[in-house]
Amino acid sequence: MVDTLRTPVNSLHKGQGKSTHFQTQMKQVFVTFYRQPKTMLMVSIETGILRANICRYVAKWKKQNCIKIVRQGICPISKHRAGFYTTNPELFQPIVEPSNTAKQ
Repeated sequence: MVDTLRTPVNSLHKGQGKSTHFQTQMKQVFVTFYRQPKTMLMVSIETGILRANICRYVAKWKKQNCIKIVRQGICPISKHRAGFYTTNPELFQPIVEPSNTAKQ
């Protein structure tokens, strides 16, 4: 009975290995958004990563200008309106500045 109550030898103690775990998650989420624009819920279900973590990564990437909302639409999973994000710079909408020449 005492043997079953022991903690595993390879258990994480005092946060050892946490940073590499989250780095791996972050890379996986980045690649998933890169392949095709998706909602956070779609990525969460596809990768098995908690949506709270995905929200944290998206907020960080927004500050770094690494992710954009491509379109607003209905999420096929939740059936609610949501933003479809991408990390692929080729899919970012170019900012078009108005021309200074006026038509007469």
